[in-house]
Amino acid sequence: MALTENRKENGAENGAANGAENSAESGAENGAENGRGTAAVPSRGRTVRRLTRPDRAARSRGGQRFLLVGLALAGAYSLFPVWWLIVASTKDRVGLYQSNGLWFSGMHLWDNLHQVFTYEDGIFLRWTANSFLYAGVGSLGGTLIALATGYGLARFDFPGRSVVFAAVVGSFLIPIALLTLPLYLLFSAIGLVDTPWAMLIPCLINPFSVYLAKVYTEATIPFELLEAARIDGAGELRIFFSIVLRMMTTGGATVFLLAFVNTWNAFFLPLTVLRGEENWTLNLGLYNWSGKRLESGIDVTSLVLTGALLSIIPMAIMMVAMRRYWRTGVTLGALK
Repeated sequence: MALTENRKENGAENGAANGAENSAESGAENGAENGRGTAAVPSRGRTVRRLTRPDRAARSRGGQRFLLVGLALAGAYSLFPVWWLIVASTKDRVGLYQSNGLWFSGMHLWDNLHQVFTYEDGIFLRWTANSFLYAGVGSLGGTLIALATGYGLARFDFPGRSVVFAAVVGSFLIPIALLTLPLYLLFSAIGLVDTPWAMLIPCLINPFSVYLAKVYTEATIPFELLEAARIDGAGELRIFFSIVLRMMTTGGATVFLLAFVNTWNAFFLPLTVLRGEENWTLNLGLYNWSGKRLESGIDVTSLVLTGALLSIIPMAIMMVAMRRYWRTGVTLGALK
Protein backbone atom coordinates (compact mmCIF):
# COMPACT_ATOMS: atom_id res chain seq x y z
CA MET A 1 0.00 0.00 0.00
CA ALA A 2 2.82 2.37 0.85
CA LEU A 3 4.50 1.59 -2.47
CA THR A 4 1.30 2.39 -4.36
CA GLU A 5 0.86 5.65 -2.55
CA ASN A 6 4.46 6.66 -3.39
CA ARG A 7 3.89 5.95 -7.07
CA LYS A 8 0.74 8.07 -7.09
CA GLU A 9 2.55 10.94 -5.40
CA ASN A 10 5.46 10.75 -7.90
CA GLY A 11 3.03 10.69 -10.85
CA ALA A 12 1.18 13.72 -9.56
CA GLU A 13 4.41 15.62 -9.02
CA ASN A 14 5.66 14.78 -12.54
CA GLY A 15 2.33 15.78 -14.12
CA ALA A 16 2.31 19.11 -12.31
CA ALA A 17 5.92 19.79 -13.31
CA ASN A 18 5.25 18.98 -16.97
CA GLY A 19 2.14 21.16 -16.97
CA ALA A 20 4.06 24.06 -15.51
CA GLU A 21 6.85 23.66 -18.08
CA ASN A 22 4.35 23.54 -20.98
CA SER A 23 2.56 26.63 -19.69
CA ALA A 24 5.87 28.47 -19.39
CA GLU A 25 6.92 27.46 -22.90
CA SER A 26 3.55 28.53 -24.33
CA GLY A 27 3.77 31.87 -22.55
CA ALA A 28 7.29 32.43 -23.83
CA GLU A 29 6.28 31.55 -27.39
CA ASN A 30 3.28 33.88 -27.29
CA GLY A 31 5.41 36.68 -25.87
CA ALA A 32 8.06 36.20 -28.53
CA GLU A 33 5.41 36.12 -31.26
CA ASN A 34 3.79 39.34 -30.04
CA GLY A 35 7.11 41.08 -29.47
CA ARG A 36 9.14 40.13 -32.53
CA GLY A 37 6.40 39.50 -35.12
CA THR A 38 7.36 35.83 -35.73
CA ALA A 39 7.78 32.78 -33.54
CA ALA A 40 9.82 29.62 -33.90
CA VAL A 41 7.46 26.67 -33.40
CA PRO A 42 9.06 23.20 -33.18
CA SER A 43 7.44 20.72 -35.56
CA ARG A 44 9.05 17.28 -35.82
CA GLY A 45 12.60 18.49 -35.74
CA ARG A 46 12.20 21.64 -37.83
CA THR A 47 11.35 25.27 -37.08
CA VAL A 48 8.25 26.91 -38.63
CA ARG A 49 8.02 30.72 -38.67
CA ARG A 50 4.53 32.15 -38.58
CA LEU A 51 3.79 35.62 -39.98
CA THR A 52 1.73 37.99 -37.90
CA ARG A 53 -0.75 40.56 -39.20
CA PRO A 54 1.77 43.43 -39.53
CA ASP A 55 4.05 41.27 -41.70
CA ARG A 56 1.16 40.16 -43.88
CA ALA A 57 -0.02 43.74 -44.31
CA ALA A 58 3.52 44.80 -45.30
CA ARG A 59 3.73 42.05 -47.89
CA SER A 60 0.28 42.97 -49.22
CA ARG A 61 1.32 46.61 -49.62
CA GLY A 62 4.49 45.53 -51.41
CA GLY A 63 2.47 43.39 -53.83
CA GLN A 64 0.08 46.26 -54.50
CA ARG A 65 2.96 48.63 -55.26
CA PHE A 66 4.45 46.07 -57.65
CA LEU A 67 1.13 45.68 -59.48
CA LEU A 68 0.64 49.45 -59.70
CA VAL A 69 4.13 49.93 -61.15
CA GLY A 70 3.50 47.16 -63.68
CA LEU A 71 0.16 48.67 -64.71
CA ALA A 72 1.72 52.11 -65.05
CA LEU A 73 4.47 50.75 -67.32
CA ALA A 74 1.96 48.82 -69.43
CA GLY A 75 -0.26 51.91 -69.72
CA ALA A 76 2.68 54.10 -70.75
CA TYR A 77 3.75 51.51 -73.32
CA SER A 78 0.23 51.39 -74.77
CA LEU A 79 -0.33 55.16 -74.82
CA PHE A 80 3.10 56.11 -76.17
CA PRO A 81 2.25 55.50 -79.89
CA VAL A 82 -1.05 57.35 -79.48
CA TRP A 83 0.72 60.34 -77.95
CA TRP A 84 3.26 60.39 -80.78
CA LEU A 85 0.44 60.23 -83.34
CA ILE A 86 -1.41 63.12 -81.71
CA VAL A 87 1.74 65.27 -81.63
CA ALA A 88 2.68 64.41 -85.23
CA SER A 89 -0.81 65.28 -86.48
CA THR A 90 -0.41 68.87 -85.27
CA LYS A 91 2.79 69.56 -87.23
CA ASP A 92 3.52 70.70 -90.74
CA ARG A 93 6.16 69.15 -92.96
CA VAL A 94 9.04 71.18 -91.48
CA GLY A 95 8.06 70.54 -87.88
CA LEU A 96 7.49 66.86 -88.57
CA TYR A 97 11.06 66.26 -89.72
CA GLN A 98 13.04 68.90 -87.80
CA SER A 99 11.47 69.10 -84.32
CA ASN A 100 11.23 66.82 -81.31
CA GLY A 101 8.98 63.92 -82.18
CA LEU A 102 7.41 63.76 -78.72
CA TRP A 103 6.44 67.40 -78.34
CA PHE A 104 4.48 70.02 -80.23
CA SER A 105 5.99 72.38 -82.77
CA GLY A 106 3.30 74.77 -83.96
CA MET A 107 -0.40 74.01 -84.28
CA HIS A 108 -1.31 72.96 -87.83
CA LEU A 109 -4.00 70.41 -86.95
CA TRP A 110 -6.84 72.30 -88.62
CA ASP A 111 -4.86 72.69 -91.84
CA ASN A 112 -4.08 68.97 -91.85
CA LEU A 113 -7.73 68.10 -91.22
CA HIS A 114 -8.82 70.35 -94.08
CA GLN A 115 -6.36 68.64 -96.42
CA VAL A 116 -7.54 65.17 -95.33
CA PHE A 117 -11.21 65.92 -96.01
CA THR A 118 -10.59 67.73 -99.32
CA TYR A 119 -7.77 65.67 -100.84
CA GLU A 120 -8.86 63.74 -103.95
CA ASP A 121 -12.38 65.18 -103.76
CA GLY A 122 -12.96 64.02 -100.21
CA ILE A 123 -12.38 60.33 -100.83
CA PHE A 124 -11.48 59.96 -97.13
CA LEU A 125 -15.14 60.37 -96.17
CA ARG A 126 -16.12 57.60 -98.61
CA TRP A 127 -13.53 55.28 -97.07
CA THR A 128 -14.85 56.11 -93.60
CA ALA A 129 -18.41 55.26 -94.66
CA ASN A 130 -17.22 51.98 -96.17
CA SER A 131 -15.41 51.04 -92.96
CA PHE A 132 -18.54 51.77 -90.91
CA LEU A 133 -20.60 49.68 -93.31
CA TYR A 134 -18.29 46.68 -93.23
CA ALA A 135 -17.51 46.83 -89.51
CA GLY A 136 -20.94 47.92 -88.26
CA VAL A 137 -23.36 45.88 -90.36
CA GLY A 138 -21.05 42.88 -90.66
CA SER A 139 -20.29 42.77 -86.93
CA LEU A 140 -23.95 43.21 -85.98
CA GLY A 141 -25.08 40.37 -88.24
CA GLY A 142 -22.14 38.21 -87.19
CA THR A 143 -22.96 38.78 -83.51
CA LEU A 144 -26.58 37.71 -83.99
CA ILE A 145 -25.54 34.56 -85.87
CA ALA A 146 -22.84 33.76 -83.28
CA LEU A 147 -25.25 34.14 -80.35
CA ALA A 148 -27.86 31.93 -82.01
CA THR A 149 -25.28 29.28 -82.90
CA GLY A 150 -23.65 29.33 -79.47
CA TYR A 151 -27.06 29.07 -77.81
CA GLY A 152 -27.95 26.09 -79.98
CA LEU A 153 -24.69 24.30 -79.22
CA ALA A 154 -24.99 24.95 -75.50
CA ARG A 155 -28.68 24.23 -74.83
CA PHE A 156 -29.83 21.77 -77.52
CA ASP A 157 -28.93 18.10 -77.70
CA PHE A 158 -28.72 16.77 -81.25
CA PRO A 159 -26.68 14.07 -83.01
CA GLY A 160 -23.18 15.23 -83.92
CA ARG A 161 -23.11 18.20 -81.55
CA SER A 162 -19.63 17.36 -80.30
CA VAL A 163 -18.39 17.03 -83.88
CA VAL A 164 -19.84 20.42 -84.80
CA PHE A 165 -18.25 22.05 -81.75
CA ALA A 166 -14.89 20.43 -82.54
CA ALA A 167 -15.14 21.82 -86.08
CA VAL A 168 -15.88 25.29 -84.70
CA VAL A 169 -12.87 25.17 -82.36
CA GLY A 170 -10.60 23.84 -85.10
CA SER A 171 -11.73 26.45 -87.62
CA PHE A 172 -10.89 29.50 -85.51
CA LEU A 173 -7.40 28.09 -84.97
CA ILE A 174 -6.72 28.58 -88.70
CA PRO A 175 -5.23 32.03 -89.47
CA ILE A 176 -7.52 34.24 -91.53
CA ALA A 177 -4.66 34.97 -93.94
CA LEU A 178 -4.76 31.35 -95.11
CA LEU A 179 -8.45 31.70 -95.99
CA THR A 180 -8.10 34.93 -97.96
CA LEU A 181 -7.03 33.34 -101.25
CA PRO A 182 -9.76 30.65 -101.19
CA LEU A 183 -12.31 33.39 -100.44
CA TYR A 184 -11.03 35.43 -103.38
CA LEU A 185 -11.32 32.46 -105.73
CA LEU A 186 -14.83 31.71 -104.47
CA PHE A 187 -16.03 35.31 -104.78
CA SER A 188 -14.42 35.62 -108.18
CA ALA A 189 -16.32 32.56 -109.40
CA ILE A 190 -19.68 33.96 -108.29
CA GLY A 191 -18.96 37.56 -109.28
CA LEU A 192 -18.71 39.20 -105.83
CA VAL A 193 -15.16 40.56 -106.11
CA ASP A 194 -14.95 44.36 -105.66
CA THR A 195 -18.40 44.52 -104.08
CA PRO A 196 -19.43 45.18 -100.46
CA TRP A 197 -20.57 41.56 -100.16
CA ALA A 198 -16.97 40.40 -100.46
CA MET A 199 -16.33 42.08 -97.09
CA LEU A 200 -19.71 41.50 -95.43
CA ILE A 201 -20.02 37.76 -95.94
CA PRO A 202 -16.75 36.85 -94.18
CA CYS A 203 -17.75 39.14 -91.29
CA LEU A 204 -20.99 37.22 -90.76
CA ILE A 205 -19.19 33.95 -90.00
CA ASN A 206 -16.78 34.07 -87.06
CA PRO A 207 -16.05 30.73 -85.31
CA PHE A 208 -14.34 32.39 -82.34
CA SER A 209 -17.47 34.45 -81.69
CA VAL A 210 -19.51 31.23 -81.73
CA TYR A 211 -17.19 29.72 -79.15
CA LEU A 212 -17.51 32.78 -76.88
CA ALA A 213 -21.29 32.73 -77.24
CA LYS A 214 -21.44 29.04 -76.29
CA VAL A 215 -19.31 29.54 -73.20
CA TYR A 216 -21.32 32.56 -72.09
CA THR A 217 -24.61 30.75 -72.68
CA GLU A 218 -23.54 27.84 -70.49
CA ALA A 219 -22.68 30.25 -67.68
CA THR A 220 -25.73 32.51 -67.99
CA ILE A 221 -28.81 30.68 -69.33
CA PRO A 222 -30.18 28.00 -66.94
CA PHE A 223 -32.11 24.99 -68.24
CA GLU A 224 -34.89 25.59 -65.71
CA LEU A 225 -35.71 29.00 -67.19
CA LEU A 226 -35.99 27.58 -70.70
CA GLU A 227 -38.20 24.72 -69.53
CA ALA A 228 -40.46 27.16 -67.68
CA ALA A 229 -40.82 29.27 -70.83
CA ARG A 230 -41.69 26.18 -72.91
CA ILE A 231 -44.28 25.08 -70.34
CA ASP A 232 -45.87 28.54 -70.58
CA GLY A 233 -46.26 28.00 -74.31
CA ALA A 234 -43.42 30.14 -75.68
CA GLY A 235 -41.88 29.03 -78.95
CA GLU A 236 -38.15 28.67 -79.55
CA LEU A 237 -37.85 31.90 -81.54
CA ARG A 238 -39.70 33.85 -78.89
CA ILE A 239 -37.52 32.33 -76.17
CA PHE A 240 -34.37 33.29 -78.05
CA PHE A 241 -35.34 36.88 -78.90
CA SER A 242 -37.26 37.69 -75.71
CA ILE A 243 -35.25 35.87 -73.05
CA VAL A 244 -31.88 34.64 -74.28
CA LEU A 245 -30.77 37.81 -76.06
CA ARG A 246 -31.70 39.99 -73.09
CA MET A 247 -29.75 37.80 -70.68
CA MET A 248 -26.75 37.67 -73.02
CA THR A 249 -26.33 41.45 -73.38
CA THR A 250 -22.86 41.46 -71.86
CA GLY A 251 -21.66 38.52 -73.93
CA GLY A 252 -23.20 39.99 -77.07
CA ALA A 253 -21.49 43.33 -76.45
CA THR A 254 -18.14 41.57 -76.08
CA VAL A 255 -18.63 39.56 -79.27
CA PHE A 256 -19.74 42.65 -81.20
CA LEU A 257 -16.82 44.77 -80.01
CA LEU A 258 -14.22 42.12 -80.89
CA ALA A 259 -15.76 41.62 -84.32
CA PHE A 260 -15.97 45.38 -84.91
CA VAL A 261 -12.32 45.95 -84.05
CA ASN A 262 -11.14 43.01 -86.19
CA THR A 263 -13.14 44.18 -89.19
CA TRP A 264 -12.17 47.83 -88.77
CA ASN A 265 -8.47 46.91 -88.64
CA ALA A 266 -8.66 44.32 -91.45
CA PHE A 267 -6.12 44.88 -94.20
CA PHE A 268 -5.21 41.73 -96.12
CA LEU A 269 -8.78 40.73 -96.95
CA PRO A 270 -9.85 44.14 -98.40
CA LEU A 271 -6.52 44.38 -100.21
CA THR A 272 -7.35 41.09 -101.95
CA VAL A 273 -11.07 41.37 -102.71
CA LEU A 274 -11.49 45.15 -103.26
CA ARG A 275 -10.08 46.86 -106.34
CA GLY A 276 -11.80 50.21 -106.93
CA GLU A 277 -11.03 53.14 -104.63
CA GLU A 278 -14.71 53.78 -103.98
CA ASN A 279 -14.98 50.45 -102.10
CA TRP A 280 -11.77 50.68 -100.07
CA THR A 281 -11.60 50.81 -96.29
CA LEU A 282 -9.73 53.43 -94.28
CA ASN A 283 -6.72 51.23 -93.75
CA LEU A 284 -6.43 50.39 -97.43
CA GLY A 285 -6.88 54.01 -98.46
CA LEU A 286 -4.26 55.30 -96.02
CA TYR A 287 -1.88 52.61 -97.24
CA ASN A 288 -2.40 53.84 -100.79
CA TRP A 289 -1.69 57.43 -99.70
CA SER A 290 1.50 56.40 -97.94
CA GLY A 291 2.95 55.20 -101.25
CA LYS A 292 2.51 58.57 -102.93
CA ARG A 293 4.98 61.42 -103.08
CA LEU A 294 4.54 65.12 -102.38
CA GLU A 295 1.92 66.42 -104.78
CA SER A 296 0.99 70.06 -105.43
CA GLY A 297 2.48 71.29 -102.15
CA ILE A 298 0.60 68.77 -99.98
CA ASP A 299 2.64 66.62 -97.61
CA VAL A 300 1.25 63.12 -97.95
CA THR A 301 2.93 62.04 -94.72
CA SER A 302 0.88 64.55 -92.76
CA LEU A 303 -2.23 63.29 -94.55
CA VAL A 304 -1.53 59.71 -93.54
CA LEU A 305 -0.77 60.58 -89.91
CA THR A 306 -3.85 62.77 -89.51
CA GLY A 307 -6.01 60.16 -91.19
CA ALA A 308 -4.61 57.47 -88.88
CA LEU A 309 -5.51 59.64 -85.88
CA LEU A 310 -9.06 60.02 -87.17
CA SER A 311 -9.34 56.27 -87.79
CA ILE A 312 -8.81 55.36 -84.12
CA ILE A 313 -11.53 57.71 -82.83
CA PRO A 314 -14.47 55.39 -83.71
CA MET A 315 -12.87 52.48 -81.85
CA ALA A 316 -12.26 54.65 -78.79
CA ILE A 317 -15.90 55.77 -78.86
CA MET A 318 -17.01 52.15 -79.20
CA MET A 319 -14.96 51.11 -76.16
CA VAL A 320 -16.47 53.88 -74.03
CA ALA A 321 -19.99 53.11 -75.24
CA MET A 322 -19.66 49.41 -74.38
CA ARG A 323 -18.48 50.00 -70.82
CA ARG A 324 -21.98 50.22 -69.39
CA TYR A 325 -22.89 46.78 -70.74
CA TRP A 326 -19.85 45.20 -69.08
CA ARG A 327 -20.57 47.03 -65.82
CA THR A 328 -24.18 45.80 -65.90
CA GLY A 329 -23.03 42.23 -66.49
CA VAL A 330 -20.55 42.34 -63.64
CA THR A 331 -23.20 43.75 -61.25
CA LEU A 332 -25.73 41.11 -62.32
CA GLY A 333 -23.20 38.32 -61.68
CA ALA A 334 -22.40 39.75 -58.25
CA LEU A 335 -26.10 39.84 -57.29
CA LYS A 336 -26.58 36.26 -58.40
